[in-house]
Amino acid sequence: MNRFKITLPFILVISVVFFSCTPQKKQIPANSIKSTVQQPVFNDYTTSILDHGAIADGKSLNTKAINNAIESCSLAGGGKVIIPQGLWITGPIELKSNINLYLEEGALVMFSKNLDDFPLILNYFEGKEEVRAKPLIYANNATNIAITGKGVFDGSGQIWRPVKRGKLTESQWKKLIKQSGVVDDKIQMWYPNEGAMQAAQNREIAQSTTLEGKDKYKAFLRPPLVNILNCDKVLFDGPTFQNSPGWCIHPLLSKNLTFININVRNPWNAQNGDGIDFESCRYIHLENSTLDVGDDAICLKSGRDEEGRKRGVPTEDVVIKNCIVYHGHGGFVVGSEMSGGVRNVKITDCTFMGTDVGLRFKSNRDRGGIVENIEINNINMINILTNAIGFNLYYGGLSVVEQNELGNNEEIIEEEITEATPQFKNITIKNIHCNGADIAIFVNGLPEMPIENMVFENINIKSDKGAYISYAKGIKMKNVKIEPSNNIDFTFNNTSDVNMKMDKNEQKRESIIQINGERSKNYTIEYDVKPNLTIAASVRQEEIKMK
Repeated sequence: MNRFKITLPFILVISVVFFSCTPQKKQIPANSIKSTVQQPVFNDYTTSILDHGAIADGKSLNTKAINNAIESCSLAGGGKVIIPQGLWITGPIELKSNINLYLEEGALVMFSKNLDDFPLILNYFEGKEEVRAKPLIYANNATNIAITGKGVFDGSGQIWRPVKRGKLTESQWKKLIKQSGVVDDKIQMWYPNEGAMQAAQNREIAQSTTLEGKDKYKAFLRPPLVNILNCDKVLFDGPTFQNSPGWCIHPLLSKNLTFININVRNPWNAQNGDGIDFESCRYIHLENSTLDVGDDAICLKSGRDEEGRKRGVPTEDVVIKNCIVYHGHGGFVVGSEMSGGVRNVKITDCTFMGTDVGLRFKSNRDRGGIVENIEINNINMINILTNAIGFNLYYGGLSVVEQNELGNNEEIIEEEITEATPQFKNITIKNIHCNGADIAIFVNGLPEMPIENMVFENINIKSDKGAYISYAKGIKMKNVKIEPSNNIDFTFNNTSDVNMKMDKNEQKRESIIQINGERSKNYTIEYDVKPNLTIAASVRQEEIKMK
């Protein structure tokens, strides 16, 4: 494994819920980071958007002025483009090589609420090439670029996003549907216009690579707030990115990415309101940043299904450190679009509070790809709604909360191994502390391709239910302490090659371990206090060794 040496009206959502207060944290200067991630360097040349006719009156459209300032700076060899204090309305902003877009403190850039300001282009969404509205901030084949300063980018996402009725109070829902938009026949989903609803109900209408005839569906073809495509040497340092139409920040097929001291915020109920999605990128450093979003917060991806496998570009060589996630479907997430692979990842010193899942790994039998060499260390969590640590290789598109509400009684059947079979292996998770979760550890592998070589060490989790590990191989546990309300600490199902070193339980009670399934073999359990062990009839007694 490569190792790094690091020195380093929203739609009727109450604003106090959306804009969580963030603690004051020491700012990290970009030049203090020394790693394999290369930093951009800029000329001393400086220009202001004011020099190009921009007007901060909260109503004038400044698209031309901002992009002219960027073009002028680029022609001069690059440098800093300043957006001063004020309220600036704009359409898409396109970065060019050698440009540092700098937001002064008090600068608020709000993107236009007129969809006509965002042309359709061929881009990518959830790992596949599709027609989408142009990203609000866009860079394609650029080198040496940055977005820095203390200002705020607001994506006006409320004019784009659909809203689920179940994610609003009844009074909020009634107020929303009186204002604008349309609702579906079941009166459970609001859309900004008829075209968005038509496309959502028949996605083949809109999801293709043909531009012709798509304008009426534009509200469905939601762009990210920021899209960095095929770029090298990228720095984000300081600004806030919020209220995106789709994903908030989406670097794709890019390398040497440094993201420090940023804030990423979306309403908690924002559809596809991800925080940062690194897709098929290499050499990534994310540090000292705060996220409070409506979907997965910090996410690593690499393309979806056959298209992602053909691309064959993994996300790799990643360092994530000292980040806080207040809300999201997952705090740190791999997948589900990981068909090109994810490897060589270190995440340390992070805090997750109130996320649906803490550490979330997800895929399914269509994806393929290999996830390997993941090191997770020193993560603190509180009030996790479902799994503190979760691996689900049967992901079907719902959040864990939504899936749990529906229930899942499908029988697990072994299938043939193909190029579409995902693999997860060589994953180390250490020094995890969690106070409050539904399930402490949930590992749900495939019978034809068990999750392989997992290390859990120095884990302390207080939860309703203990650890459930199914279809895995090569599990090492040392000093894993779980306080489950149901008193069942560990359940293993069809899992083999398990080595457990159990220290004395702090509650001075015997741990309860259940082992099920005919594939459960080669267990070694070392203990101070002998656990209460239940072995199913399908498990051969000689496969369990107690010391």
